[in-house]
Amino acid sequence: MKVLITGATGFLGQKLALRLHREGLQVTGTARNKEIGKALIAKGIHFEPASLHDTDKIIALCQNQDMVVHCGALSSPWGTYRQFYESNVIGTHNVIKGCQQHGVKRLIHVSTPSIYFRYQDQFKIKEIDPLPAKKVNHYAETKWQAEQAIDQAHIDGFPVITIRPRALFGPGDQAILPRLLTANEKGMVPLINRGQAVIDITHVENVVDALILCMYAPPHLLGEKYNITNGEPMKLINILEGVFSLLDQPFQGRSFSFLPAYTIAACMEVLAKSLQKNKEPLLTRYTVGVLGKSQTLDISKAQNELGYQPRISIQEGLADFIRWWNIQ
Repeated sequence: MKVLITGATGFLGQKLALRLHREGLQVTGTARNKEIGKALIAKGIHFEPASLHDTDKIIALCQNQDMVVHCGALSSPWGTYRQFYESNVIGTHNVIKGCQQHGVKRLIHVSTPSIYFRYQDQFKIKEIDPLPAKKVNHYAETKWQAEQAIDQAHIDGFPVITIRPRALFGPGDQAILPRLLTANEKGMVPLINRGQAVIDITHVENVVDALILCMYAPPHLLGEKYNITNGEPMKLINILEGVFSLLDQPFQGRSFSFLPAYTIAACMEVLAKSLQKNKEPLLTRYTVGVLGKSQTLDISKAQNELGYQPRISIQEGLADFIRWWNIQ
């Protein structure tokens, strides 16, 4: 089987490409990072550098592919609307066009639970629960538009499945845990409301499992959407204490109430836009919300329909990450 993976140099895309290659599939990866692309080539994976908004290149890459897994996106708490729109909306339209034009058998789309986010506690969110009318940021808004494009493709008769994986971690993570480790080194891991928010995180290999289940799912599941997590909701403070216990380092958290932290972040955003050429501020309102408000997902649909079962626990996954981190 021939599979094209967009975002193949990202955290999830790399893991998927390597897994499918080990399982004997013919994998083509595409993304903008040529250096990581060279590392994939060295491991026997075909790699073609491209930007998602390069319409002709993305459409051409879909030729002769049996399946496409669309992991590519601009994922960041900060950036201009145009940057997010070009990558997440135009990029997804290009992938859909390429799949339709070249008769790809199935498209697996990686979306995000950020589309659910509100500045309030939410527990056991289902895929069919109402979404906020106004999305929390440009990332969530453009990923929602991308999902709508995927939905329209399904209405038009194209075979698609969508997953919404939450907060990926594991060996190779360059975002969530490394940022917290860096903040701890500076003596300031922000603890909003004493870290009592209950959150879901997901080991990256469990998400790879979910994607493979989607690739081989029976036809009656086409068009469906699935929440993916580890299924182990935990308080943020417990996750952080577990990480630094494994590292044998003191945890240096600083406690903030939600409203003052949100106000400080809002001021930082204004300054970043007006005086710092839109450079990402140290703290954003969204980050405050993620750290301060509970959000857990109901994964029963993925379990019952896809047969998804988280294979690597949070405890095992954190230990995996620490082992990897210590040899970097």
